[in-house]
Amino acid sequence: MQAVGRLTPRSGFELRYGMASVREVQRDYSLTGVETSVAIASGLANGQWWQADISPARLKELSARSNGRAAIDMTLWVVLLVGSGILAWTLRSSWWALPAFGIYGALYGGAADARWHECGHGTAFKSGRLNDLFYYPACFMLARQPLFWRWSHFRHHTDTIVRGRDAEIVFQRPASIPKTLFAFTHLSGGPQMMAGTVRTALGQLTDVDRELIPPDDLRRLVTHARIFASIWLAAVVASVATATLWPVLFIGGPTIYGAWLVLFFGLTQHAGLQENVLDHRYSTRTVLMNPVFRFLYLNMNYHVEHHMFPTVPYYNLPRLHAEIRDQLAPPNPNTVHAYREIFNAFKHQSVDPDWEIPDRQVPELPGRRAQIAQVTEWAGADGRTDLGPSDLEPGELRPVRIDGVDFVLARTDEGDHVLADRMCTHGEADLASGLVLGCEIECPKHNGRFDLRTGEPTRKPVREPLGVRPVSVSNGRLYLG
Repeated sequence: MQAVGRLTPRSGFELRYGMASVREVQRDYSLTGVETSVAIASGLANGQWWQADISPARLKELSARSNGRAAIDMTLWVVLLVGSGILAWTLRSSWWALPAFGIYGALYGGAADARWHECGHGTAFKSGRLNDLFYYPACFMLARQPLFWRWSHFRHHTDTIVRGRDAEIVFQRPASIPKTLFAFTHLSGGPQMMAGTVRTALGQLTDVDRELIPPDDLRRLVTHARIFASIWLAAVVASVATATLWPVLFIGGPTIYGAWLVLFFGLTQHAGLQENVLDHRYSTRTVLMNPVFRFLYLNMNYHVEHHMFPTVPYYNLPRLHAEIRDQLAPPNPNTVHAYREIFNAFKHQSVDPDWEIPDRQVPELPGRRAQIAQVTEWAGADGRTDLGPSDLEPGELRPVRIDGVDFVLARTDEGDHVLADRMCTHGEADLASGLVLGCEIECPKHNGRFDLRTGEPTRKPVREPLGVRPVSVSNGRLYLG
């Protein structure tokens, strides 16, 4: 805790979004302060997280992606967005334009959040190009710089609600109910987000940018910011030229007046829950919501499940919840119940930042840790290592240890067998708990991918190649040459 009267450094989220103000007595949430070194020294940074026990085969089934299902949801969102925009324009001369713009703004500056999130994870569509097709426009609608947020969200999943590491801790302690309610207007946060984009467009990078984003991505960060700023500038010029507010009410404005929906759903994710704990059941909340909310939010109300198994696409999260719910804290039965819990926590945490919700009824279970299948020796008399029976199904993974070194056996969907390094080169996640997609293996922590044929990274955040070795099949056995 900082001494009274001394201002602490702002976190990455504060620097860009102005959602949490610095108080005289404030925990340090910055990415370069004392809490950062504490998190690293205590093992909270890039720590080992508790996971529910689930069959690897079932997890693979639930992790299957579909272009069709995502296309239906995205198309419906676009139709509603365009339709509400046409309605708002048609009614622009009457008071009925207010609710029409309210709906348009909520779909533009609010519902875009879940589309940004799922396409950013690369799990909404099976096709990477389709994910990007929606990711970048959704970023623009939310005034979120695409590369900054991609890397920031990778960190969020690595160090969820860990002080000094997670730049996305929005509701910081000591809590403030008045400031939280004002945040729903986005009158402060929205302009600050847009101003941050403009500063990036001018080449003014922050320490947080350099902390989270690799150096060779910084040029693209500036390019994207210039594109976003140019579109906003065009809307402002059009408004000035026509002497009306209509252009900015349709472009840019909804980022502010529609963002209340982002806060409405986002508050339920982590607010009021524990910080600095390597178990999502204590730091993250699942809330049962009605079908309309679930469509707008793309099932992110199943937030514990999403953090625990981010390879599972949003449309399979209800089934994942049914599979592991007995191992989790009871979900909040509805949104009203969740808000009561959150604001009660805020009331206490505004006075005592160390106060925690007394009993969330988290079951005391050991969870599941992948078991390592031991290989007897490095190589036999013929110079080959016997890796066991060739009973892997396409898409299946099997952890093995050879001479004290951990690897993972994988079979691509094309039927080829590969022995790969077990730990992801980015976040040291266990790839034995990952997912095979065609000829790629996807990291279970950040959804980064490697080509199993070459080891080369194919999807960020991974940047360094993975060690891979071909495996041969002989008489029903797998052998490493």
